[in-house]
Amino acid sequence: MKILMVGSGGREHALCWAISKSEKCDKLYCAPGNAGIEDVAECIAIKAEDVDGIVRFSKENAIDLVVIGPEAPLVLGLADKLQDAGILAFGPSAKAAELEGSKGFMKDICAKYGIDTAAYARFTNPEDAKAYIREQGAPIVVKTDGLAAGKGVTVAMTLEEALQAVDDAMTGGVFGDAGSEIVVEEFMEGEELSFFALCDGKNTLALASAQDHKAVYDGDKGPNTGGMGAYSPAPVATAEIETEVMEKVIQPLADGLAAEGRPYIGVIFAGLMITKTGVRVIEFNARFGDPECQVLMMRLKSDLVPVLETASKGELEGHKLDWHDMTALNVVLAANGYPGSYEKNTVIKNLDIAASNEATTIFHAGTAKSDSGEILATGGRVLNVVGRGNTVKEAQKIAYEAVDKVDWENGFCRRDIGWRAVEREEA
Repeated sequence: MKILMVGSGGREHALCWAISKSEKCDKLYCAPGNAGIEDVAECIAIKAEDVDGIVRFSKENAIDLVVIGPEAPLVLGLADKLQDAGILAFGPSAKAAELEGSKGFMKDICAKYGIDTAAYARFTNPEDAKAYIREQGAPIVVKTDGLAAGKGVTVAMTLEEALQAVDDAMTGGVFGDAGSEIVVEEFMEGEELSFFALCDGKNTLALASAQDHKAVYDGDKGPNTGGMGAYSPAPVATAEIETEVMEKVIQPLADGLAAEGRPYIGVIFAGLMITKTGVRVIEFNARFGDPECQVLMMRLKSDLVPVLETASKGELEGHKLDWHDMTALNVVLAANGYPGSYEKNTVIKNLDIAASNEATTIFHAGTAKSDSGEILATGGRVLNVVGRGNTVKEAQKIAYEAVDKVDWENGFCRRDIGWRAVEREEA
């Protein structure tokens, strides 16, 4: 098969790495890719949001399967356009991707189909939102309705923080058009869990669990980011929890979207809160998580391509996947200043040395190659250093040993990725 991967981040590098090992993959392209992806795929200078350009390339190069990584092209209707052109695509339609494109729509779907989630209200007027917040009190959560690259959520512990979040989103223009509508919702207590499942429009297949770290600094301090690290499996995801997620969250969601005339094809990423009363939904995303995808791909034993193909064709029923029992742990190296402003095009060295341990893999996110072949940091989240071990503590040790070998004075990372699971192991 000739396969095209769409995207340029660490998630896409991990997917390309897995796809390139498949016996079914004869040729792999990535649009636009990054410096690390170049090692496993031919990178094409087409942006992920250039829907027409991607469709044109796919037709001209007789692509058999397009795997869509990021959310933006999904919301823009890339899967629809590919389907119209007779090209198989792994990823939901624009109507189904609204699950991530609009947090308000997602909450309404949960309410309609009995999927447990936080109590909420939607607002297009900032003063109405503030009145509701004052009535409810803090802690409370304020979210932009639209896509904000993982940064449009404020978990406000004080009333002042919540009111400021409304101003930032709705009048300050911090998140652009994404903040023209907001969702204000109940603060939920518990432990967060990322859970992934495939859907072919009707049938669903559980993938695996992971836990990520959103806050930028150790101890879960500081502003939220796109993710500073992750590990899989998540110990909180017991067999009973996974069964509950599939029966009360994933399958009802797939059935509900089909009933709405929005059959979902692709991966469903459920952001969950494990509370004293059971599993509750924080959010749904219409693609693999980043940095969670990186640890999932490191644990996947099965060939990835056949399951992506069967899901895209609506033939997922009866499919099974095998997983390694080991733990994979991903530490994100980010540019100093992230998630705020940061310097670009700084040089990163010693990546080969850092990845020399066979239990370590480094996935690139925001990187490019200079004319002289140097690796340059071009984004906020730049590298994903993944360690594999028999325990979380072992995987953590291996990952940080590799991190410490990377020569990049302009970068930083959290030093406590996996702390919850390590505490469980030690207890």
